[in-house]
Amino acid sequence: MTGAATDIKQAFLEARELDGSMSERLDAFAQAVRRIAPGAVGVVDRLVERLRQHHAGESAPQVGDSMPPFTLPDENGRMVSLASLLKQGPAVVTFHRGHWCPWCRISINTLARAQDRIAAAGASMVAIVPDREQFAAEMKSDSRATFPILTDMDNGYAMSVNLAIWVGTEMEQFMSERGNVLPKFQGNETWMLPIPATFVVGQDGRITARFVDPDYRKRMAVEDLIAALK
Repeated sequence: MTGAATDIKQAFLEARELDGSMSERLDAFAQAVRRIAPGAVGVVDRLVERLRQHHAGESAPQVGDSMPPFTLPDENGRMVSLASLLKQGPAVVTFHRGHWCPWCRISINTLARAQDRIAAAGASMVAIVPDREQFAAEMKSDSRATFPILTDMDNGYAMSVNLAIWVGTEMEQFMSERGNVLPKFQGNETWMLPIPATFVVGQDGRITARFVDPDYRKRMAVEDLIAALK
């Protein structure tokens, strides 16, 4: 990063524009948050520890499993299915918490930068969020992505692949104080989110690589994703 950011928004913008890998960009933002808002780090660390204690995400589909099918609307309301993606070649299926999450916006933007390399490997890619379509459209525009961002209403698909989690009382209060009110974005009162995850799915429908981590500050490296496609 070019300098010591003094607020979270500035830190986010610097991390998003950083010329680096997925982990370098996310780590740059994490370091800035730790410096600017150390209290926020504690809230996140406690959520991650609770999820790890309950083995969250461990029962999500594994390498070699068939990826469960989906048909979900994109940011324009057009229905997109896993089957339609696999007719064209392998697919990269990514789960994100929402348009309001800076970690997800950095991640989506990093994937957008890699779109040409993913397409060159013969693959298509989709992002899945629990946000309503208007917010999915905002996320797509902000990230400069050309791949679809799909709406998983009420986290139905995330539940089916064992990725949906309840944020907990402390995180709900923390988010609400910062204006990230999930009922407004999702249209329900559950305060549930998907664990961010990436699945590389072969044209036969089987998973060839996966990345699932309850710590939403970590994401699959683009290089690992490309290697799995090759």
